[in-house]
Amino acid sequence: MYYEHFGLDEAPFKITPDTRLFYEGGNRGDVLEALSYAITSGEGIVKVVGEVGSGKTMLSRMLEVRLPNNVEIVYLANPSIAPEEIAFAIGVELGLKLDAGTDRIRAVHALQQALLERHAEARQVVCFVEEAQSMPLATLEEVRLLSNLETHRDKLLQIVLFGQPELDDNLDEPSIRQLRERIVHSFFLDPLGTLDVGSYVGFRMRAVGYRGPDVFTQRAYKLLSKASEGLIRRVNILGDKALLAAYAENAHQV
Repeated sequence: MYYEHFGLDEAPFKITPDTRLFYEGGNRGDVLEALSYAITSGEGIVKVVGEVGSGKTMLSRMLEVRLPNNVEIVYLANPSIAPEEIAFAIGVELGLKLDAGTDRIRAVHALQQALLERHAEARQVVCFVEEAQSMPLATLEEVRLLSNLETHRDKLLQIVLFGQPELDDNLDEPSIRQLRERIVHSFFLDPLGTLDVGSYVGFRMRAVGYRGPDVFTQRAYKLLSKASEGLIRRVNILGDKALLAAYAENAHQV
């Protein structure tokens, strides 16, 4: 609605992840590079924690773009998986033809064979577990056991846990201390500071075609930072509404 008014080619603040609009400030670029290194190095289990709306999903989509072609990504988007079903779920995502009634032992065996075949072809498999804070502790323990699938030199399955801060609380439980010990890299996505919020908004505006002085004033950036608490999803929602309000008033500045 306001695109032509501000000279935009498309929406600058859509909340669905678009890798063209990835903002590398606020430590996001550094975390992305470190994650890429950790995954390609095959170094055990990796954890990424951030508040709701901090950009975890965008980060996972960027990894799809940045990781080399020999790395195959499997997504576990539904955390409510029983322990005996997780090998089956990963196998299905890898394209294995498993019957609905396949038990855990057969599913693990089929998964191991598929991973060995990929390893022989110099291919690597990494499993992204999304919303890991909602995964039952017994299932998280099963994730650890699957990470034990390996040759005498290399891990066959790399695991990356994406979750909210509650994930760290869950990992403090004594019953899964072995999983906690297997986590070799931990990353936290901090909320954006006021300066980064301004930089982020300016970056998104120009990425979709805006040319000209900043639409948002410095005071607007401060208010936006305070209202959003630096969380990217909230910045996107508030930024979109602010541009719509400015358009409704026939203004060119927020």
